[in-house]
Amino acid sequence: MPEPASRRVMAFDFGTRRIGVAVGQELLGTGQPVALIPARDGIPDWQQIESLLDEWRPDLVVVGLPLNMDDTENDMCARARKFGKRLHGRYHVPVEMVDERLTSFEAKGEVMAAGGSRDFGRHGVDDRAAVLILETFFTQ
Repeated sequence: MPEPASRRVMAFDFGTRRIGVAVGQELLGTGQPVALIPARDGIPDWQQIESLLDEWRPDLVVVGLPLNMDDTENDMCARARKFGKRLHGRYHVPVEMVDERLTSFEAKGEVMAAGGSRDFGRHGVDDRAAVLILETFFTQ
């Protein structure tokens, strides 16, 4: 495994309808959005995920953990953890969970500030939220 500073990291913003994906280099501390993967009740297109993992070959994968503001876990936390365990089990990549409170809210704010669409149901911000999850991980 490469030195921590030079690792390539892939982040997932897990959702029941969409999963956002971003990648970045730990040395640079920034990420870029790479995909919005459709999901059916939280079940992703595993083929698409496998293609992204093959293309980017991350040294580490991080998955956003949507904790409540009082640090307690909710149903989505359990589903995000299950998704992380499946990523690890299927593709044998190291997976870490990252607190992602407010990343989707922040991503929506960035889109609106840039004059983008407010129809977040149709135009997801999950890939941008994945970038914020990645950058949160880099600053920890």
